[in-house]
Amino acid sequence: MEILIVEDKPEISRLIQFSLENEGFSCHICGDGLQGLRIIQEQQPDLVILDLMIPGLDGLELCARIRQKPGANNPYILMLSGKSEEIDRVIGLSTGADDYLVKPFSPRELVARVRALVRRSLRQPEQHQIYRTQHFLLDIEQHSALRQMNPNFSEIIDLTNLEFNLLTAFVSYPNRVWNRTQLIDKLWGCEFCGDERVVDTLVARLRKKIEPDSANPIFIKTVTGVGYKFEDDPI
Repeated sequence: MEILIVEDKPEISRLIQFSLENEGFSCHICGDGLQGLRIIQEQQPDLVILDLMIPGLDGLELCARIRQKPGANNPYILMLSGKSEEIDRVIGLSTGADDYLVKPFSPRELVARVRALVRRSLRQPEQHQIYRTQHFLLDIEQHSALRQMNPNFSEIIDLTNLEFNLLTAFVSYPNRVWNRTQLIDKLWGCEFCGDERVVDTLVARLRKKIEPDSANPIFIKTVTGVGYKFEDDPI
């Protein structure tokens, strides 16, 4: 796995590189957001470790640009920040980051978070798997999602990795009720140590992209006191 570290503090970037290369990962370092964007577009890394406060282009903007034009790999993004407030984590994840790690962190925790993202990519099915419901088509191999709201019109849904994986979980089990713990395990794995309310933020983001009216959802329903379920007839 190729990892790009975008961090402007050399002592931190070297620590990250040393910790991950000891575990067998291949790492490259840059200290500027604009340079990082060029490297991502040219080299297509599998994972980007991205500091929130970097010169040239800050972490949030760089994250958003990666998700706007993800390239062939559509890399996982692990965001780093010295800010520990919940709102900062929510903003980072809502921009398209797959995970968020607060400084200072231990090398062991960093490696665990990276390995959790690696396992998520390995859990993707090898066969060409397609899920269909009355209004949605998800192609797992192509990592593409289509929405068909009437027989004569369908459109591509632009989703981040997390949003795509969440929609896949919903579409593959129509009418199943998911609680937050189950969705966290499905999306982040057993080593997730954040606030479970990040699930609510992710669901809200997905609703904005797939619902005709996100304030009155017809597909992703809230089950009061439990969690969420996806309602659409399978084909």
